[in-house]
Amino acid sequence: MSSASEEPANKKRKMSSSSHERRKTIILPVDVTKVGTFGTRPQGHDLLDNLEISLDANTYDAQHVIAAAVQLRISDVPVAFPTETVYGLGADATRSEAVKGIYKAKGRPSDNPLIVHFASLQQLREVLQPGYSGSVDSDPVPAIYRPLIRKFWPGPLTIILPNASDSPLAPEVTAGLSTFGARIPRHPLALALISLSGRPIAAPSANASTKPSPTAAEHVAHDLDGKIDMIIDGGPCDVGVESTVVDGLSSPPVVLRPGGLGIEELRECEGWKDVRVGYEDAAEKSGTPRAPGMKYRHYSPKARVVLFEAGSRLPGGKEMTGHCQQHNRIGLIRTKTWEFNASDEMTPIRRAAAQDMAHTNGHHETSSGFAGMLQTLHKQHERLVTTSHKIPTPAGDMAVLDIALGRNVADIARGVFAALRELDLAGVDAILVEGIDESDSSVAAAVMNRLRKAAEVHVGS
Repeated sequence: MSSASEEPANKKRKMSSSSHERRKTIILPVDVTKVGTFGTRPQGHDLLDNLEISLDANTYDAQHVIAAAVQLRISDVPVAFPTETVYGLGADATRSEAVKGIYKAKGRPSDNPLIVHFASLQQLREVLQPGYSGSVDSDPVPAIYRPLIRKFWPGPLTIILPNASDSPLAPEVTAGLSTFGARIPRHPLALALISLSGRPIAAPSANASTKPSPTAAEHVAHDLDGKIDMIIDGGPCDVGVESTVVDGLSSPPVVLRPGGLGIEELRECEGWKDVRVGYEDAAEKSGTPRAPGMKYRHYSPKARVVLFEAGSRLPGGKEMTGHCQQHNRIGLIRTKTWEFNASDEMTPIRRAAAQDMAHTNGHHETSSGFAGMLQTLHKQHERLVTTSHKIPTPAGDMAVLDIALGRNVADIARGVFAALRELDLAGVDAILVEGIDESDSSVAAAVMNRLRKAAEVHVGS
């Protein structure tokens, strides 16, 4: 039996160049309820309460988190972990080689800046002002952001901050900008990992660049198997779209990327009444983007995505057949109004009756601070269900794989990336998507922003 060292040198070189140092990727399951105990302590007049974590090192779950934290501290290979929005691909934001590992694993353009994740305000302040004394009176966090932090952190909100001249952040994090994006995630495992590592963690979504964002560990494994060492599997993500990115350093403030927090919610906060939209649904063409997701094509599966805008015509049976290619398989993602009837081969998709379409924009109140996060620790969401149908065509039976995300915007946001991935893995030729009205809420606008970037074909209203 020959060993790897006995293989011909030319074969070894070929494997290295084609696989880019293929690694053995392991998935470490972690049940957040078995990691240890989480508690909070009020911080007087500060913006946030304090999260206290006590790990139970006797459980495999806690041991997996500890192993990932060690990896973040000492390795240049990033770690994938869950957040409330999507899975992140994290590395020590203070080490250049570690940050470069993110770009390498994802195949991400180096001029696309990264968001830095923190476990506490104290950790953030020490980056904003190296040597920060801990006094709230000399808070380096700009005043414009304090109402947002008090109301929405931890949560799906990224704020643009000035990067100090003596900043500890690696230059690769900012892509040459004088600012950086920061947030505190609303996920106990992410917070435990960042806190244990003792480092600010740079983390974009844990997918291959341009592919749909990952909302489950298996999505990460599909894209990055062999490119990273470790994936922390904490179950499916709660929000399903990335964080909202805002710039309060400009006047008036602007939303650079729509996401899990709505612009109408921002306008309720002091200093944010006049916040504007500062992004486009199409990828921007030139220059260094001010925030992730602004410049490059994103969220695209291999299959052709055909997006039907809200209120547009319905796809007929012939049109569905026309999108078929070698596999004669079509994927269908339904949201608020489409109903599917496989027995009607000419008009298999019809619009639901008005009385059946409850208006649900997905906006819901959540308690603020770490204490509010812990109140929802045990919340569970149903997994996607794909149903398969056959419609007769002149070329033989056309298979239709149908996923109904429901009418609630929060459910649509949570499931849309997973649905694109599931249908793509099923080998469909094209995916027909029912769009939603972006005026319903800013979360709906975020969903449509992603779908427009994913789509090759747009059917207007």
